[in-house]
Amino acid sequence: MKAEDTELLKEFTPEQVAKLDSIIDKHKGKAGGLIPVLEEAQVCLEYLPMSVQKRIAAGLNLPLSRVYGVVTFYSFFTMTPRGKHTVRVCLGTACYVRGGKALAEALQKQFGIK
Repeated sequence: MKAEDTELLKEFTPEQVAKLDSIIDKHKGKAGGLIPVLEEAQVCLEYLPMSVQKRIAAGLNLPLSRVYGVVTFYSFFTMTPRGKHTVRVCLGTACYVRGGKALAEALQKQFGIK
């Protein structure tokens, strides 16, 4: 067993790792395949920790920095597990002056989250 397999198997089942490998194989060698791989992997695994990013980079023969750059650029991708429901509060200028910050603070206090 490879060291990267051990790292992946700490967080995911062998079936999930096999599914990740099949996703990578499906898009291997295709131009623009990185984002579809990341999307499918996140649906399958729910998040994209560094161990998954390393597997994807190796499987697609891309530098890890490119995979990491895409994951951190797009807000859709997450490197940590998310809860079942996601709540977003607008904090743009118009929302901020209409109480967006107070609403966000009230939600944080109520649910004990950030």
